[in-house]
Amino acid sequence: MTSFVPASIVFMGVAGCGKSSLGVAVARKLGRVWVEGDDFHSSHNRRKMAAGHPLDDGDRASWLAALGEQLRLHPGALVACSALKHSYREQLRSASPGLRFAFLDVSPEEATRRVSARGSHFFHASLIDSQFATLQSPVGEPGVLRLDATLPLEQLVNQVCDWLPANAAATLR
Repeated sequence: MTSFVPASIVFMGVAGCGKSSLGVAVARKLGRVWVEGDDFHSSHNRRKMAAGHPLDDGDRASWLAALGEQLRLHPGALVACSALKHSYREQLRSASPGLRFAFLDVSPEEATRRVSARGSHFFHASLIDSQFATLQSPVGEPGVLRLDATLPLEQLVNQVCDWLPANAAATLR
């Protein structure tokens, strides 16, 4: 007998939208594996962002490959990844058939406020504009849920869980 493995979900959007906060909360509620995308950035990428320099496609290539590998290793995982471009999402989809995306939509002003308040995080608030310039909205792509990132966390958790097919919310064993 084969056991059901729910689709993995990438919590995506610009820096400061709440990917990690929401993803961790949903992972706890569903008992699923959590993968923090920031943990897979190279030291070069971290230094570059901390210095206020945006990443380019070349910088993101190894990071996206590492996250794709995590999706392959942990079917049903929940992952934080900005996934700003359609091509990045397609790369992740190829690593995880049926992959879904929870898009946390936020204004540039709110993202800047949140990133500025984080303190010790390596991402520099001056990079918010570059994130919005890179963002290709996933709205309208299959398997994407748009969320208002300014809603209370519990409401967002419920929206994600309600969006999943009934059997996809089952805890992985």
